[in-house]
Formats: sequence, C-alpha cells, structure tokens
Amino acid sequence: MQTYINGILLDSRHKHLVHHLKEMETTTLLAVFAIVFPASSIAAVIDLEIASGSPWRIVGGKDAVPEQFPWQVSIRSVYGDSHYCGGSILNSKWILTAAHCVVNTFPWDSYIVVGSITLSSGGDRYNISRIIAHKDYDPNSIKNDVAVLELEEEIEFSPAVQPIKLESELIEEVDCVVSGWGRVETGGARPDILQYIWLKSITFQTCQTHWSSLVGEDEICTLTKAGEGVCHGDSGSPLVADGKQIGIVSWGNPCANGRPDVFTRISSYLGWIEDAI
Repeated sequence: MQTYINGILLDSRHKHLVHHLKEMETTTLLAVFAIVFPASSIAAVIDLEIASGSPWRIVGGKDAVPEQFPWQVSIRSVYGDSHYCGGSILNSKWILTAAHCVVNTFPWDSYIVVGSITLSSGGDRYNISRIIAHKDYDPNSIKNDVAVLELEEEIEFSPAVQPIKLESELIEEVDCVVSGWGRVETGGARPDILQYIWLKSITFQTCQTHWSSLVGEDEICTLTKAGEGVCHGDSGSPLVADGKQIGIVSWGNPCANGRPDVFTRISSYLGWIEDAI
C-alpha cells in the first residue's frame, strides 16, 4: 500500500525521515519533516499536525544540579509561557541559538529565562529586542542553522548565570556534554529539571557514513549508542567540551535511535557570530 502525506508519496525510494521541529504555542504543533531521497539531499518539506507537547528533548539524560550549566538558556513563547528551544549566553546582551528556532518570529513573540534548572520556577526573565538569523539559513537542508538574540536589558551575572566561551578550533572525537529540558524517552513525560548527557563527537567522515551528503563540514556530529542523544525541544542548546561551546543542537533522526545527532559547528561560524554581536 502506498501512503501519501500532503500529496507526497512515501515509499521505498525514501532513505531517511528527518524530524526538524519548532514548538509553537497553538492548539497543535507544526512539525517540519524532511523527506530524503536516495539521490541527494532533503527534497521536500511537509507539515504535519501533531499533539501538543512534543518538542525536541534529551533522551537518556540525568538531572542537572544548580550552577552546573550556568550558560543554559530557556527560550519561551509569550503565548502560554512555554519552553520551546534552548540557547546559551554569549555575553550580557546576546544569546546564541539555532536559526530554525527563531526564523519567521518577531522579538516580542518570545523571551528568555536564565539562572534556573527548572522550567516551573526560578530564574530571571529577559525580553528580546532583536533577532539575527544567518542570512543563508536554509530550512530545507537545515544549513547555516545559527542565530543570535539581542536582549532589551543586560543580564545580571551570578554563580548560576554565566557566559560560555566559544571554541575556535576544529575539533573531533572528544567527550562533550549537551544540556536541555528533555524527555527521558521518546514520547515520555517532560521533566521539569534540566537534563544533560555526556556524548562523544565523531569525525566528519564517520558521520557521512550515516547521513551521506546531508551533513557538511560546518556541522559536528555525536554518537554513543541507541537510547542516548537529543530529541524534540533541545534545538538551539549548547554542546560543550572542555568548558567551550563546540556546537548548537540542530537536527537528527529522533530520537536517540542509534544514528548521529547533528550540531552546527561553532568554529565554522565564529566569525559570523562575532560580526553579528
């Protein structure tokens, strides 16, 4: 039997189904799925209505403790005050995140919270004054998936609120940690406490064996084992190694199913970030 979604035929010609999502506070969520054909790259983007509460999250993570990830940011919608993406603190006025989290939104649609490991309480709220997404961001290929947010007021630093240093070197095969507010399993309950998991970055060549031409050298991949990785809602959150951010959660094949997660590589966009802020 052949299956159609929005007029697109899904059959054995398709190699991958890549889930790329931004949570919106409406009656449903709009999930962007990329259907990948054997010949090349992402060939079509289709819209699916899914039940509320399915943002990208960490699978197989542990509860963080206060001040463990002081650079972690929660980006929230003003429509329901709900977390939908992560980010990291660059300095007292700027936040780093993924472009797919903020394209086609206005500064007044969202705000950020810093200084708390729980979504339900604590932390300091800051409004966003400006959004700068990479001008070459491509929602179909998910390339150049980087953006910065300028805040209306300066962040007040404390032991629980600190900026993250950015990695300038091209590094691979290192131990790294990603944090975010995440489900402990696909389709599971959303924990209130910030989650984190230690991962291992892999070489570009190894990542290509899983994703072929879909992954580029301006991205970095992690892979440990099935059951450990990122999932819906972690988008925009930082991947950190030796105290420096090396990646931004971008895309993958949800959730933690034994294929590499893909992050925007910080060293490839360091110049763009510095010019933007």
